[in-house]
Amino acid sequence: MSVRILALVGSLRAASHNRQLAEAAVKLAPEGVEVEICEGLADVPFYNEDIDVEGSVPEAALKLREAGRRADAFLLFSPEYNGTIPAVLKNAIDWYSRPMGSGTFVGKPVAVVGTAYGQYGGVWAQDEARKAIGIAGGTVLDDVRLSIPGSIVRFAETHPVDDSEITERLPAVLKQVAAAAEQAAAA
Repeated sequence: MSVRILALVGSLRAASHNRQLAEAAVKLAPEGVEVEICEGLADVPFYNEDIDVEGSVPEAALKLREAGRRADAFLLFSPEYNGTIPAVLKNAIDWYSRPMGSGTFVGKPVAVVGTAYGQYGGVWAQDEARKAIGIAGGTVLDDVRLSIPGSIVRFAETHPVDDSEITERLPAVLKQVAAAAEQAAAA
């Protein structure tokens, strides 16, 4: 049985380097690990408790939650927008946080990685995402980190899957996330 990791990408841009990093995760996943990129985050309305009631939850939010329920673990790919987490990623976290105490993240390991243009690779946004995930009930894997700086230059002509650092470090991240998922399932 393989470990299912759901990848949430915080950039909606077609040529997003974080999307490309998630695609690299799909291709570089070690044996026994399946990475699925969650599609449709742009279609999920901003979280609003008034529409989060049985019979009224928008279809895109239902699909997001169902994809999360099928996952054993989560790997978020976050760029840094104005020093913090992108709204689309925060919105997914908000939908996964409900119902309070039994939301989609509860009992599942979650790691945050990413790439950004700046010299630190988006660590502020990744830290903010970890904070929100922890409050939303996820088991944050604080020791699983991958922050790739200088994305615009570094990936201008190279897809992350062809970058030697990525091909070395990203599979290690996936192994850590999978191990945490297996440990959670055994508990």
